[in-house]
Amino acid sequence: MRRLRTVRADTSPGFPPIFRVFADKDELMQACVAEALSPEHAIRELDAIDLTQPLPDRLVEAAEALQAHLSRMGAILGSLGHGGGKHPGPVRGAGRNESSALVRAAVAELLEPDRATLRRTPEQTAALFFGLLFTQPRTDDEPDLTPRELVDVFLHGAVAG
Repeated sequence: MRRLRTVRADTSPGFPPIFRVFADKDELMQACVAEALSPEHAIRELDAIDLTQPLPDRLVEAAEALQAHLSRMGAILGSLGHGGGKHPGPVRGAGRNESSALVRAAVAELLEPDRATLRRTPEQTAALFFGLLFTQPRTDDEPDLTPRELVDVFLHGAVAG
């Protein structure tokens, strides 16, 4: 399946209209969904986080990047009438599990400088962070916790003092 970036280049003046690039509307919509579900943008954002920052700051940036990724996915899927539920299948060769594993691995790399202070391995800690981030309560489609609040609960627990 063609990538949308390629299509933008191929459909500029002097190139064929979009439906000469895609067989039909369904193929175009599949390309839109594939772009929205692809973890590539989120992973690039995670990879750009400065590892010399304190751990809480790194995790806040990671939470912001991953929440933006979730918002992009929701906006595209919502506009296409995909009301949630089952993942539509492989996206550029990566299914839901592989995409999640790629993102968790990128988060684990952010945790690596603090390996000695973590109670679990960076990989296990990344999985816990990923789970908390993606299952947090939402009101009016917005997370109830700011990224900083979420990181504070993640690192220090729910009990004060």
